[in-house]
Amino acid sequence: MIISDANEIVRARQAAIRRELDRRGIALKAVGFDSGIPYPTLLTYFPQEGAARPVMLPAAAIYALTEGKAIPDDLLSMLLPVGCVIVRVPEGVDLDDTEAQFHEWLAMKGRAHHPGSEAGREIGPGEEAALRARLTAVKAAA
Repeated sequence: MIISDANEIVRARQAAIRRELDRRGIALKAVGFDSGIPYPTLLTYFPQEGAARPVMLPAAAIYALTEGKAIPDDLLSMLLPVGCVIVRVPEGVDLDDTEAQFHEWLAMKGRAHHPGSEAGREIGPGEEAALRARLTAVKAAA
């Protein structure tokens, strides 16, 4: 069943988020304070390793965690399919800064096509990853 498989993937990712929260020293009590989600409820979504199977995160909890900036966006992005990320849209756009970022991206792309680059005239995997990461930053700024 496809839905069941997706549920297990999300639960595994919730467990991975808990491990990363612990590794980064982000306390669940602080997450509860910032999100408004009670600590006992958070323990059901992000139990300690081996303690219990995570309860599936409802959309309202994801909303609260995102809105309250309680869990870093890169960790919440782990809940999404590969290639999807949570990115904050800036409130104001600095057009000069955005132009500079576009120019830097174009310069990076030009360097990636240089015969002496990672894959010669082709774009290598490291260059592609760097270009995609930079493009994400440019899109977020625009």
